[in-house]
Amino acid sequence: MSKMSKELDAIQEVINDPEHIRNIAIAAHIDHGKTTLTDNLLARAGMISEKLAGDQRFMDFDDQEAERGITIYSANISMVHEYDGANYLVNLIDTPGHVDFGGDVTRAMRAVDGVVVLVDAVDGVMPQTETVMKQAMNEGVKPVLFINKVDRLIEEMQLTPEEMQERFTEIIRKVNNILRKYADEETAEQWSMAVNDGTVAFGSALKNWAISAPYMQESGITFSDIIERVNEGDHDGLSSDAPIEEVVLDMVVKHLNNPQESAQYRIPAIWPGDAESEVGQSMAKQDQDGPFVGVVTNVEDDEHAGTIATARIFSGTVHEGDELYGIESHKTERAQQVGIYSGPRKLTVDEVPAGNIAAITGPDFSTGETIIAKEADEIQPFEQIEHVFEPVVTKAIEPKRTSDLPKLIEELRKRSKEDNTIQVSIDEETGETTVSGLGELHIEAKVERHLEEQGIDIEVSEPIVVFREGITEDSPEVTGKSPNRHNKLDITVEPIDEEVRKFLKEEYEEIKMQADDQTEVRDALVEAGLDQDEADNIIEAYEENLFINASRGIKNLREIQEYLVDAFHEFCDEGPLAGEPVIGLKVKLHDAKLHEDAIHRGPSQMIPATKDAMKRGFLQAGPELIEPKQKLRIDTPKDTMGEAMTEVSNRRGDVINMEEEGDSSVIKCKLPVEELFGFEAALKSATNGQGFFSLIDIIFEPLPMNLQEEKILQIRERKGMKQEMPSLEE
Repeated sequence: MSKMSKELDAIQEVINDPEHIRNIAIAAHIDHGKTTLTDNLLARAGMISEKLAGDQRFMDFDDQEAERGITIYSANISMVHEYDGANYLVNLIDTPGHVDFGGDVTRAMRAVDGVVVLVDAVDGVMPQTETVMKQAMNEGVKPVLFINKVDRLIEEMQLTPEEMQERFTEIIRKVNNILRKYADEETAEQWSMAVNDGTVAFGSALKNWAISAPYMQESGITFSDIIERVNEGDHDGLSSDAPIEEVVLDMVVKHLNNPQESAQYRIPAIWPGDAESEVGQSMAKQDQDGPFVGVVTNVEDDEHAGTIATARIFSGTVHEGDELYGIESHKTERAQQVGIYSGPRKLTVDEVPAGNIAAITGPDFSTGETIIAKEADEIQPFEQIEHVFEPVVTKAIEPKRTSDLPKLIEELRKRSKEDNTIQVSIDEETGETTVSGLGELHIEAKVERHLEEQGIDIEVSEPIVVFREGITEDSPEVTGKSPNRHNKLDITVEPIDEEVRKFLKEEYEEIKMQADDQTEVRDALVEAGLDQDEADNIIEAYEENLFINASRGIKNLREIQEYLVDAFHEFCDEGPLAGEPVIGLKVKLHDAKLHEDAIHRGPSQMIPATKDAMKRGFLQAGPELIEPKQKLRIDTPKDTMGEAMTEVSNRRGDVINMEEEGDSSVIKCKLPVEELFGFEAALKSATNGQGFFSLIDIIFEPLPMNLQEEKILQIRERKGMKQEMPSLEE
């Protein structure tokens, strides 16, 4: 019997038994050793040679991943692990650590029930560790902890057992603090990680060994033995006595929940439908005979097989040949083949039941789409998969040969379908195509490189940063008139309180979707700091802006309301300073004089009148351009800290905090995104190749006053707008 069919037989024995399934991701900060650990697990599954584990990077099967030495795409694998005399199917997703590919991590979290959070023992807990844990908590995914590179503490840093214990305690404390920050109290208590209960393991993915408290008791190996054997260089012996894959997979099976257990709390958290309905109960049980429901968590194009959708099956079973319906796209597509993953290979099976991660060949759905059986009644779709950060860097892309334009647009649409942190915008009038992403590397690796591989020669603009527009004070009451002079609107604009703006950005949509009635949404806004009267009279909330009816009863208001909302959207999408999106704007409608005859107050009259009033108010309310900034952590050797600080200050950066950790200096700072291009190379050069940075957060702050006018005119020129500062006379 071939190895592949043996593998398939073992998988098929367990695939129908949710209690013996574990869907997990491995997630960590960049370079902490995720892909190396995954290789070890694959070696256990007999998929790669054990000698090559840790070195082969089997899961990096994209050429540029191997070239850059980082993981860019999530990769899937299914393997069987024996624990306590029973077989378990472990469906594993290896995720990227580089912040530019964080979207892949977010999507992976929708597919899994548990995550192995991996932390480098030398670096400790890093910003991206917190980001991946926050993503896991948002999706109701339970963590366990693996502390990697312990061999380096012993061999290179020569720490005493007491110093090592201190370091481990500190890492565990920080990870549990992150858990408490993003999970509710009860969950944080239940999911807290500790050495004694076996939810923490230590080891070296590169040298293929690991240890945990339960394994120590079972094998009789002590921590002193490990220190002694590492000092003797006996990594091979350790690897056979305490194999990493056994220790980690035992921890996964024992402490991470099966699909049925996790459905109890995950489904209510990520699906806003009726828990008591037939489909709600079927998902809560992960019932394989219930109505089919899945969520597409990844889409890729295979040159031989066509489109392959990765989907987590939450209810029912998907069979080869099934007709599937996408709730958001309203499309019906056929599952030509169904299978499960095995690294770059797919193992074809006749059906994949609930509780598993399936590879479905054929259907052309987007990432995040909820899919059901074609003949089933429509259900509430799952919540959109929200990424922690939004795209802030944009590049214009055009083909060198005009004949390549249709192909270019088709490929870009596919890319944004696969990765919803890539946004593609095609201006129908000018034909200009722009692509926005999380950073320069994100666009370069996922878009530019891909187009080159498809044989499309492209011209790429310098990166463009999208600014925001906002105001700093309340405007006087202003009047906007319609082109026919028969309609007038009186409005004021004022800045929204920071807490309310944060609520609109982060929580408003979710609460609105889950609320049974409008009062819940109103109460949440009041709790965030909005005035009760204003909360009662919201006409529209859009992005981070509010439109409020502050009038005392305007005749015919209801009939023109949709035009007012359209005008508000258009105004917020392109502000009056430089056509950039507006944030933190509260528009209040105080009065309106409208023509008696509906024909004279149609959209062509009311939309310009509303936008005119908003513009007049905006320009009299201390308008300003707001720029995106990245909060960064920079790690550098102590002796090159000065050079790293110079790089920060040369780019309009502000240092927030500095501290020393061992032989390294840690600088926390914020830098304008516009000044970050080429920063990675400059930092490496300034620190003899030893400095690196990682993203903590993306924030928006006003551009310094002395740069405002120059930047506004620069953006206006790029967009072909009038080369002058906007004024009330225009």
